[in-house]
Amino acid sequence: MVFVLPGVKFDLDMIKKYDTPAPRYTSYPPATELNTEFTVTDFHAAIAASNYRKSPLSLYFHIPFCETACYFCGCNTVISQNKNIAKPYLEHLIREIKHMVTLIDPHRQVLQVHWGGGTPNYLDHHQIKFLWENITKNFNIHPQAEISIEINPSYVDQEYILFLRQLGFNRISFGIQDFNHQVQLAVNRLQPEEQLFNVMSWIKAAKFDSVNVDLIYGLPHQTLQTFQETVKKTIQLDPNRIVVFNFAYVPWMKPAQKNIPQAALPQPQEKLEILKMTIEELTSNKYLFIGMDHFAKHNDELAIAQQNRTLQRNFQGYTTHGGTELLGFGATSISMLNDAYVQNHKPLKNYYQAIATDILPISKGIKLSQDDMIRRDVIMSIMSHFHLNKQDIEDKYHICFDEYFSHELKALATPAADQLLQISTNQIQVTDIGRLLVRNIAVIFDSYHQTTQQRFSRTI
Repeated sequence: MVFVLPGVKFDLDMIKKYDTPAPRYTSYPPATELNTEFTVTDFHAAIAASNYRKSPLSLYFHIPFCETACYFCGCNTVISQNKNIAKPYLEHLIREIKHMVTLIDPHRQVLQVHWGGGTPNYLDHHQIKFLWENITKNFNIHPQAEISIEINPSYVDQEYILFLRQLGFNRISFGIQDFNHQVQLAVNRLQPEEQLFNVMSWIKAAKFDSVNVDLIYGLPHQTLQTFQETVKKTIQLDPNRIVVFNFAYVPWMKPAQKNIPQAALPQPQEKLEILKMTIEELTSNKYLFIGMDHFAKHNDELAIAQQNRTLQRNFQGYTTHGGTELLGFGATSISMLNDAYVQNHKPLKNYYQAIATDILPISKGIKLSQDDMIRRDVIMSIMSHFHLNKQDIEDKYHICFDEYFSHELKALATPAADQLLQISTNQIQVTDIGRLLVRNIAVIFDSYHQTTQQRFSRTI
């Protein structure tokens, strides 16, 4: 059965056939390939090479703290209601910043700054300002830079929102997940509807440039009817971007998910119906379907970037600043340079110990090979634009695409026969049916996937 939606065809038979585990490809190689053989010396060399390229920067700052645990969460968090825990963390974070800036060319401009978590608004006004001033003092922030922050709407008031805007933040994101009280109760994320609408009104009054909200389908007690109500209420909020995540139930990786009543999770058929309804509702209400889980208004920078083929992916998802190199700060954060990915220590104890000895607090990383970078360009083009120009790869890397990827082109014959993509002499084009299954297409070019022992979430 095929349902035609704007820009996508929802083919239930194909979705069932291809609904298998695969990486989300916020990077290639996936973060699961980072290893402890990568050293601080390797990172120093990668930064030096990055300075030579003189590419602009994106900065990510991880604030890991949350007052309570959301059971669905896949992020690296520290749960504590003792706010004093943030003080030593910020002190070490500033030391990390000061160490890093001694290695970075001071002329490199920062085009993007993002604070994530955890819950960045776990910090009070003084702490927010303290960190912000240290960032602006140590980095060359472009006057028109995108400055974004994630917030938990349960812990802000109008004055806090206005404070963030006046300080310099121009983009903001918050998680809704689901408006339904029963669902919220099951995942330990209680957010009254009135509260969510109040927060959005405060954000708009403060004149943020863009607002992003997150929804999650596949949570316990969700039904087609209840989630349709959530989608309609989200449309009433009128955000610039909406991200609709497929809940990845991975309790072997995220122990907090063991608190979720597994029997209450919607069955696969209902999840598909929820996804179809969500795409239909959003695309019929002036949101474009961007990538595999993002929706944006037609005039949003994300939509414009996809139209101009400048959209990229990094560890934060889709980004309009694909030409930048990403530096991550704080426990568990990831830096993403052109030819190296590096992750900081996750446990605060290990992170603090490294900082105290004036060592960059990395725990693992990976140096990309030429083959990694070729495959990365192929996978990211497919994931971001649903299209690949073979000539672009050939010109950049001086290879014959069809010879280099002869094995992969044979493997693509099956999804091509299923009308998920079209292959011509010069192009690979994902069809409207294939858009929802783009991860299944991208994985064919992943040389790690056949050998990795990691367990990934299902594609739908």
